[in-house]
Parts: sequence; C-alpha cells; structure tokens
Amino acid sequence: MTAKIGYDEVEIGTELPSRGFPLTRATLVRYAGASGDFNPIHWNEKFAKEVGLPDVIAHGMFTMAEAIRVVTDWVGDPGAVIEYGVRFTKPVVVPNDDRGALIEVSAKVAAKLDDNQVRVDLTAMSAGQKVLGMSRAVVRLA
Repeated sequence: MTAKIGYDEVEIGTELPSRGFPLTRATLVRYAGASGDFNPIHWNEKFAKEVGLPDVIAHGMFTMAEAIRVVTDWVGDPGAVIEYGVRFTKPVVVPNDDRGALIEVSAKVAAKLDDNQVRVDLTAMSAGQKVLGMSRAVVRLA
C-alpha cells in the first residue's frame, strides 16, 4: 500500500476528519486478551479504586492506537506513519454502564517536512479532558 494523499494536496493547517472511538469494559477485556496486559486497573473496579483511580481506566497503548487511526484512515496506509509518539496526560475512565467512554480525536497538519513528509498533531479528549499530550505523527505522503 502507499499513501493516498499527495504531499502537494495538503497545507499547514489542513484538518483531518475527526472521529470518536467508543469503548466499554468489554472492549478493555478484549484488548487485555489481545495484548496480554491483564493489569487489574483495566478491568477490576474495586482494585482500581483501591489504588487511587476514579474507576477502571483504558490501557494507555489502546488509547494511543485508537488516536492514530485518524491519521492512518486519512492517509490510507498505516505503513506511511514514520514516527508516532504521545504523552499520557489523563486516564480514560471507563464506567460500568451502557455508554462506557468516548475518545474524541482530531488532527491537523502542523508542518511540511522534506521527503514528502508532514507532521500531524493530534488532540485526544475524553470526558472533556485531554488524555494525550504532545501527540504527533510524521507521515510520508505520496
């Protein structure tokens, strides 16, 4: 696969389509099984509260993976992502109800670099709080 977006088609400030990613406790259990991360803060409400958390929280790597989907969906090729990094600023709290939580992700082109690369800055929010800081990806475009 190759990127479906051309370098000449984007400018600094180009906004990528925003997305919301719903998650429930069942999502966390499935992710734990796939990743092998069975830390009880991600599935056991009693334990999470005992260690000072407000409730069960989503895996940081899961949150990070959901956020980058905005970029990979836009560019059309996950292999076009050259670099990606974030800082975890707030946990995504996942209540045990019918709604769960929602991670809302927006992104925009922040810089045009050499070699058909762009830097994309992402914003990930949940329950009105920024959950990822310094979330940036470098992507090679067509």
